[in-house]
Amino acid sequence: MKNFVIYNPVKLHFGKGVVAQMGPVAASLGKKALLVYGKGSVKDNGSYDQTTETLKKAGITTIEYPGIRPNPVVEDVDQASRLGRSEQVDMVIALGGGSVLDSAKYIAITIAAGHSCWEFVAGDKKPRKALPLIGILTLAATGSEMNAFAVVQNNREKRKLGYGHPLMFPRHSFLDPSFTCSVPKNHTAYGITDLVAHSLEAWFGEGESTLTDRFIASIIQEAREFGPALMQDLQNYTLRAKIMYAATSALNGLTVQGKKSQDWGVHAIGHCMSVLWDIPHGASLSVAYPAWLTLQQQRIPGRIRKLGQAAFNVATVDGTIRAMKDFFEQLGSPVNLAQAGIKTDQAALDALLEVLHINKASGLHHKLSGEDHRFLVRQMA
Repeated sequence: MKNFVIYNPVKLHFGKGVVAQMGPVAASLGKKALLVYGKGSVKDNGSYDQTTETLKKAGITTIEYPGIRPNPVVEDVDQASRLGRSEQVDMVIALGGGSVLDSAKYIAITIAAGHSCWEFVAGDKKPRKALPLIGILTLAATGSEMNAFAVVQNNREKRKLGYGHPLMFPRHSFLDPSFTCSVPKNHTAYGITDLVAHSLEAWFGEGESTLTDRFIASIIQEAREFGPALMQDLQNYTLRAKIMYAATSALNGLTVQGKKSQDWGVHAIGHCMSVLWDIPHGASLSVAYPAWLTLQQQRIPGRIRKLGQAAFNVATVDGTIRAMKDFFEQLGSPVNLAQAGIKTDQAALDALLEVLHINKASGLHHKLSGEDHRFLVRQMA
């Protein structure tokens, strides 16, 4: 087991009605907020009205930036940052799912810096300060509400990369599972896939930590037990709460302690699909993971077999891969490009290979070569 430090400064508020407590919290950070959200679902599920009402009661002026895309892009982050800078806001409030929270993390450090967020991602600049950030979650998936990492897409360069810094931790995150009850079936499935994929990136990271492995397996078991039930009862608050808590736990640091690193190779592959086809993030992961496991079955059979025993109640490598594919399909998440609605002609496959190469898609622990890319593309088709 590696030495480790546990640090998570996010104050998490979980449960029905918690957003009503957000106004006084925001008032302790300033008087003017940049409210960032997506394309309108927040006005259907009640979260927008509840958020703006509690902010108004607390005397907070809000400047709104709507329209954040499902795969966050540099242009939105930079434009919102310019708005926040010109309006001299005191804080950033993210209302939405992982793409909104990720965008808001970059906005919080970019407003303070005065240059494009891509300079942080590319490694040209490091943040020196950030505006305080509050997250209000409306989708259980990424775990962005309780960590200091975010991804952003640069379509001009055909690159989608992650970046993290302690200044990107939210100060507070508010999680009301009732806000997720209006999430449609397909995106509910993608969120469950995403939280399982985060757990797997930790499982296949470098290093041994038995208690951490048990945490990881328990999160996957939670998703396997309650995810299919939720897919049949989308309005069930209790099931929504279980999945929301599992998604947060999958990426708040709980699954990495004692390991040297996580892997993130499958996420790197999925990001390339997002750049190329704007495929939903969770869908890209359910396409990529079975292919990646098939690539690795002769390289790390013991680790795959152990996953099967701990999380899927199967004893073989093949059985583990099959169980994972069956679970994704049970949720309704695609396990190949055709199921994801992507044409798999040679031009499309060549384009994916090119983007994999441009992004140098690989894992932190399990490295991927050009030949591996070609194998993966064939498997995903």
